[in-house]
Amino acid sequence: MTTRHRAAEAGASAAQQVETTLFRALVVLRVLVTVYTLARNGSRFDQFARPGLLLVAMGVMVGWTAFTVWAYDAPRRRRPALYVADVAVAVGLLLSTLVIESEAMLERQAPTVPTFWVVTPVLACAVGAGWLGPLLAAVVVVAADLSVRTDISRSWGNIFLLFLAGGMVAFSTRMLKEAAEVREAAERAQAVQAERARLARAVHDGVLQVLALVQRRGAEAGGDLAELARLAGEQEAALRRLVQADARSLSLTGTHAGAGPPGGVADLMTALAPLGSATVTVTGPGHPVQVSDDQAREVRAVVGACLDNVARHVGAQAPAWVLVEELGETVVVSVRDEGAGIPDGRLAEAEREGRLGVRESICGRMADLGGSAALVTGPGGTEWELTLSTA
Repeated sequence: MTTRHRAAEAGASAAQQVETTLFRALVVLRVLVTVYTLARNGSRFDQFARPGLLLVAMGVMVGWTAFTVWAYDAPRRRRPALYVADVAVAVGLLLSTLVIESEAMLERQAPTVPTFWVVTPVLACAVGAGWLGPLLAAVVVVAADLSVRTDISRSWGNIFLLFLAGGMVAFSTRMLKEAAEVREAAERAQAVQAERARLARAVHDGVLQVLALVQRRGAEAGGDLAELARLAGEQEAALRRLVQADARSLSLTGTHAGAGPPGGVADLMTALAPLGSATVTVTGPGHPVQVSDDQAREVRAVVGACLDNVARHVGAQAPAWVLVEELGETVVVSVRDEGAGIPDGRLAEAEREGRLGVRESICGRMADLGGSAALVTGPGGTEWELTLSTA
């Protein structure tokens, strides 16, 4: 195999590679049935009415076999015209039986001139022309075969086998293509994940440590360097979220897997990661926390509402922590701050004043998801515990 051919195969899709492999296997069958047909017709050569035309027909068969071995080997040449021509040659050889064989041979239902060779175009269509291709090819070949028969009662077995072979090969080809595509996608995702993991390690060992150092030293120095320290802290947090989100999303699907269209599966950690900042720390398992897209979207909104309350009532620069835990079929998301806590009766007073943020944005959303929102507050800070079932 030449270097150009190997490069072409490397760039072909998994489905095309499966097709190419099956067509190369079909080459063996074509050659075998061609040799069988030549031997069979040679053994009864003196029985034919026109042996000269028989030699022409056999020459066409050998030449076409050689051509199809070349033609089907490249995906770019597997066009509808090739399949049609393949079937047309088989039909022509079948119909030549009427003028090549003697009357005695026709009357006793002797094998046709191409014999079993006519099955190969049907199998070629089964490999490369989907479901309809082999069905139409089989119908045409069967019609041509029956047209040269004086008694069709003995042909039903061959007809059944021809349709069965075409159908089974078409079905098997489709299953092999789908399996190859799934494997190709998995290998591609694995390769991407490995590369992202390598880059994440490089970023963690280099850029993140430098930013953390700048933040610490700048904060210690104060003055203009304090602003530089703040910016470095924000960039460190943003870069860390990006690295963690990529790693989790690749572990889940091989692509970015945040909350998507309703009805799918999402990684809760990926959905919550953008809420992190220089003051908000989002932590959780190192693996994807799988929930539905609706759950990921709503929990993110609830956590966002909790953090808004921290910024509004504790301070824009007040630290907060978001912790995700998996407890069997239950996911618990905790949102904690270190403020002064919520005074007794303050939430009830807010509801009477028409401010329903806690009741609707937090408790209401969790209730709609079939979960719960529990509040623990006091002088040491406030903590929301959001519980969600993934069963």
